[in-house]
Amino acid sequence: MSRSLKAHILLVAITVIWGATFVVIKDALADISPLLFNAVRMSLAAVVLAIVFHREIPRLTAKAVAYGALIGGLLFLGNELQTDGLKYTTASKSAFLTGVSVVLVPVFLALFWKRGINRWGAAGVAMAALGLYLIAVPASSGGGLNLAGLNHGDLLTLGAAAVFAFHIIFVGHAAQAHRWQQITVVQVAVTAALMVVTVPLAPGTYVTWSAPVLWGIAITGLFSLALAFSVQAWAQQFTPPTNAALIFSLEPVFAWITSFIVLGERLGIRAGVGALFILGGVLASEERGSKESLAVCPDHAGVPVPPATPQA
Repeated sequence: MSRSLKAHILLVAITVIWGATFVVIKDALADISPLLFNAVRMSLAAVVLAIVFHREIPRLTAKAVAYGALIGGLLFLGNELQTDGLKYTTASKSAFLTGVSVVLVPVFLALFWKRGINRWGAAGVAMAALGLYLIAVPASSGGGLNLAGLNHGDLLTLGAAAVFAFHIIFVGHAAQAHRWQQITVVQVAVTAALMVVTVPLAPGTYVTWSAPVLWGIAITGLFSLALAFSVQAWAQQFTPPTNAALIFSLEPVFAWITSFIVLGERLGIRAGVGALFILGGVLASEERGSKESLAVCPDHAGVPVPPATPQA
């Protein structure tokens, strides 16, 4: 099995984890404020990663720290917007709106880095965008996206999608330019530090140490953060950002399935068709788009190169 195929399979695996944990987080937020929840679970992930990759810490370079800090800042902002938004919208809808990042990745690449996209990748993005549209826009709206109908949580989640799109892009470059273990440790440590520092600034911080809260912290801290971000940093060495974004577009599908099984949330036939379009978009891109990318760039240089590495 090639490293590229392993990378794609592992990205799908962590997407399953991310999709499934929407329900876990939604349940936990009934007893804990979003920023405090994020600070505790991210701190747990940072400690675990520091222990696992302790040999990498003395080898940290200034550029790796700078890039890790940049990615950590994006991760902090995206998580705060997403988790806060999840208090005001459903778990499945939050996941689908977050999936807008799959459309934004190639858009941002074209706007800010003048990067093109092959025809199969473009077809995959178009199919995923249509799928997300069918899921997020109810048939009763007449086919139009009524922004007035989006609540506070929906708007926060859309903001998170934009931030996560940049996160995917920069992780792709950082994993190419630096040791993925260092990037993983630094980004999670920086994110945890930002969350801990800002907890006292958040109004109405509260917590009841219930089973859902403790379970949510353990599950998300160990699996959807420590494990998932390690896998992402390794796998994006061998996966172009557009392909990674398309794989991540499966997250709302897995969240929908989990929400249906655990919470009984139902989205109807229209959403089911949308989910199939998302899956089709991923398969179209992965079947041909990734092959074309690797044929042109055998060293996986399809990963975009943002502007010069920021200075710490």
